[in-house]
Amino acid sequence: MNYYSAYLTKMKELAELAGISSLLSWDQEIYLPQKSGDFRAQQLALINGLMHEKATDSSLLSAIENSIFHKETGDFQKLNLAISKKDIERKNKLNRNHIEESTLLISKSFEAWELARERNDFDTFKPFLKQIIELKRREADLITFGNHPYDALLDEFEPGMKVETLDILFGKLRIGIQSILNKIPKKNVDSSFMYKNYPHSEQWKMGIDVLDYMGFNFENGRQDISTHPFTITFSPQDVRITTRIDENNLNEMLWTCMHEGGHALYEQGLSSKELGTPISEAASLGIHESQSRFWENHIGRGKSFWSFYYPKLQSFFPEQLGSITERHFYCAMNEVKPSLIRTSADELTYHMHIIIRYEIEKALIDGSLHVDDLKEKWQELYRNYLGIEVPDDNHGLLQDVHWAHGSFGYFPTYTLGSLYAAQMNHTMKMQEPEMESNISKGDFTFIKEWLKNSVFDKGRWYTSEELCEQMTGEKLNDRYFLEYALDKFNDIYTQQ
Repeated sequence: MNYYSAYLTKMKELAELAGISSLLSWDQEIYLPQKSGDFRAQQLALINGLMHEKATDSSLLSAIENSIFHKETGDFQKLNLAISKKDIERKNKLNRNHIEESTLLISKSFEAWELARERNDFDTFKPFLKQIIELKRREADLITFGNHPYDALLDEFEPGMKVETLDILFGKLRIGIQSILNKIPKKNVDSSFMYKNYPHSEQWKMGIDVLDYMGFNFENGRQDISTHPFTITFSPQDVRITTRIDENNLNEMLWTCMHEGGHALYEQGLSSKELGTPISEAASLGIHESQSRFWENHIGRGKSFWSFYYPKLQSFFPEQLGSITERHFYCAMNEVKPSLIRTSADELTYHMHIIIRYEIEKALIDGSLHVDDLKEKWQELYRNYLGIEVPDDNHGLLQDVHWAHGSFGYFPTYTLGSLYAAQMNHTMKMQEPEMESNISKGDFTFIKEWLKNSVFDKGRWYTSEELCEQMTGEKLNDRYFLEYALDKFNDIYTQQ
């Protein structure tokens, strides 16, 4: 019997089931009728329970173990097998009932979160959040990874990451960001023109145009509108992204398109060879976020891109931007100003939002913070870290969908992704001194080839730490982000 072929067949089937589950989830967030949630929750619970059952079936583990020790199994195959075996061992710590219970609760929680957003009332969502936290605590106990219960949840999104590492990294980063905030001149940037009326239809056309320049393949993907923007994959030939449009805030559509576009380019660039195996999957959520943050910040918020694209942007909005210079636009879109909404935050203070969520999540999971005290804690951290008061729930702890999705452990990957992106950007510039000049001409050839060879083609064969060393020659180092940020914002605030 060819055990490796049996393994491939089973993994492909799991990938196809995951695609079906993703399609149901995408429809739930985009088009599902208001009163259809209960049946959709049952459908998702059934298919996710079935996937778990198939993933933990003894025949799959047997095929993997027999393949590993077979004399004809090559190194390429052994890498896939070893990672899949580790995945199964983690899944085996949870049973089908837990998966189905989790799926049902998350589907209902998402509906409650949307209703809470409509009402601007956290109490509507609070009972569901309490249930999710209890569920995630049980999950952490079953998985038993690391020294802190939150470690098990982190490991799902960023394999190997632990609280003890993040406490040090985020502690240093918070001090570094505050130091930069203290160093850059205290000057106001006139960004009022970003909040003029920008018609929905023209913003949509602009977003499609930007995605096209980035290289998003619309023959294998599409963009839609959602409350909370996201990227989702049904198959290597079907990658979907969503965005949101605020007619009185150009920032929303612009950065969302580039952020989700970066995620989508990663998914579209992954190998379709041996579908469902680690070589066809992303390395981690941190590496995934490195792609979105690279395109959003290092390209989209960089000078060079706007040397090329700003005249096109003006052509979409001649009345709003016709009298605004390229330099003025560049400074305005990079304005550093503490804000309430994470997704609208500037590139620097954004990480304070993540650190706040990390500290809250960690405390909720270890029991040192209770949901009934969450609103007060949120207010306290925003006051202490960003110096702002939170006026209501939609501008506070209801702004993100992650908790409704049960995604505890996800938020830290946004900051990790930014740190990876800065280190990658530094490495690319060292290897190609003409990179910025090429970007200013709309030429992303070197960047795309570098990302393909250094990130996409490696799949999930390496941990984020290992991949970072391969890409950049050293482990993750926050100094690249801090140096990049200090140079950028000094330039903006001293040469207006």
